[in-house]
Amino acid sequence: MWKSQQVGRLFLVSVLAALAVCGVSAAASAAPPAVTGKILAPALSPASGQVVGVAHPVVVRFTSLVPDRALAERGVRITPSTPVPGQFSWIDDRTLQWSPDHFWPAHTGVTVEAAGARSQFQVGDALVAVANTTTHQFTVSINDQVVQTMPASMGKPGYETPLGTFPVIEQFRDMIMDSSTYGVPIDDEEGYRLYVEYATRITWGGIFVHAAPWSVGSQGFENVSHGCINLSTENAQWFYDNAKVGDPVIVTA
Repeated sequence: MWKSQQVGRLFLVSVLAALAVCGVSAAASAAPPAVTGKILAPALSPASGQVVGVAHPVVVRFTSLVPDRALAERGVRITPSTPVPGQFSWIDDRTLQWSPDHFWPAHTGVTVEAAGARSQFQVGDALVAVANTTTHQFTVSINDQVVQTMPASMGKPGYETPLGTFPVIEQFRDMIMDSSTYGVPIDDEEGYRLYVEYATRITWGGIFVHAAPWSVGSQGFENVSHGCINLSTENAQWFYDNAKVGDPVIVTA
């Protein structure tokens, strides 16, 4: 069985989490930055020794506002064992992100150096999940071979699951999802407070892949969730056990 690595770790360093559409909220955390002389080195993600998915970006979190972004970008050196084209983007005035144009090749080793900080991480197997909102299927490939096709239910009208590519951010063995965290009272017609197992977060806005035994009858046939990707408990556990931070979930119509 393909085992997940570094379960529950965050791939964005110190990025504030938004209120969760599926009813939870969380904040990123990071170890204190290293000190180089009198200069605080930026925090880097992925951390040294981490094994991540093929969609994981490199994130450089500076300790103060960056007045010259172009200069900061020139000071970041990213050296993959296999050449990979990519682009810089800024999350905020302190946080620089570099993402490959497509995905990292599987098993690429990457060294990142920036203003006195250094990280060496490894890209693992290429696990890619595709959630099709029309066919209601959740298909998982590892190294270009389909290994699982699971019936799924996604966001119903008015709560559609967003389309796009979303790297796995973090995972929870179980949690409470509460609609009041994003402004819908529990006693509202669309309100809920649910105990959920095997929850894999794919957006800071609160979209998860998770077990939803209450929607098994709809999985594979119709979309009935509030935006999350619903799987059976068995299938959600499989994804939880095999996915790792940075694995892409591609939502298509």
